[in-house]
Amino acid sequence: MSRYLLRRLAASVPTVVGITILIFLAMRVLPGDPLALIQNEASGNYVLSADQLAAARHSLGLDQPYPVQYLQWVGSVLHGDFGTSFWTKESISEVIRRRAPISAEIAVLAVIISWLFGIPVGLLSAVRRNSWIDAVARVIATVCMAIPSFWIGLIIILLGILFFTWRPPLSIIYPWDNPGGNLQMVVGPALALGIGLGATTVRMTRAAALEVLSEDYVRTAQAKGLGDRVVVLRHVFRNAMLPVVTTSGLALGGLLGGSVSVETALGVPGLGTLLVQALNERDWNMIQGLVLLYGLVFTVV
Repeated sequence: MSRYLLRRLAASVPTVVGITILIFLAMRVLPGDPLALIQNEASGNYVLSADQLAAARHSLGLDQPYPVQYLQWVGSVLHGDFGTSFWTKESISEVIRRRAPISAEIAVLAVIISWLFGIPVGLLSAVRRNSWIDAVARVIATVCMAIPSFWIGLIIILLGILFFTWRPPLSIIYPWDNPGGNLQMVVGPALALGIGLGATTVRMTRAAALEVLSEDYVRTAQAKGLGDRVVVLRHVFRNAMLPVVTTSGLALGGLLGGSVSVETALGVPGLGTLLVQALNERDWNMIQGLVLLYGLVFTVV
């Protein structure tokens, strides 16, 4: 097992290196200079001179060749330092430390919601194959997969405001400080992401269960006189969950990146909202750090 893990880790190294190169080059190739944007945002008619812009670029290391900038950035990342924000001068590592628990909580809760909804419905759809239950389950799963997650989040907020006068908090609330307030903040995004993932789980569970139901050991168990519930729970369920768990693990990594639109639409102070803000401000260091974090998490998962 340890040898297998070492091989997998070694195989992921080129992927991580490729991620760092793509992120670094994208920030330099795409239009938008953060220093020019900062100058445009300056109050009054004050404009930086050419010498002042050159001095600012030198202080940020932007006047050095790209290979030197890349090696310096990677070296800092290896020491746990993602740099500082162009705008706030705040440590990016500290900002990630504050906001990452919220995004991680949303992703984990979305996977749990998808299991609670997708696995029972998928098993029932497979056991009642070609019945009206199967047809309804497949239609619901298809509709949920087609609806954008951020739209579902907006509907959840709208219904909560109209019928329950409920509004999610907009400030960071950690579960160890205020569990109730934290749940109000993350339940909307988690439901929005979990419904779409649950629809995928329905289809995956149904396909895996149908494949298991056709196996010889299932027919042998039925021939021995075991009840349908025992056969489904003891034989079908356990073996059908293998591809579902694998897919959910990959989805967990994808949810961290896919929560950007949902967090922004619902105003959740997570990493997704921070990434959109950094993109609007052309904050290179912040964008590099966040995208690299997303890539690392997905690669590890």
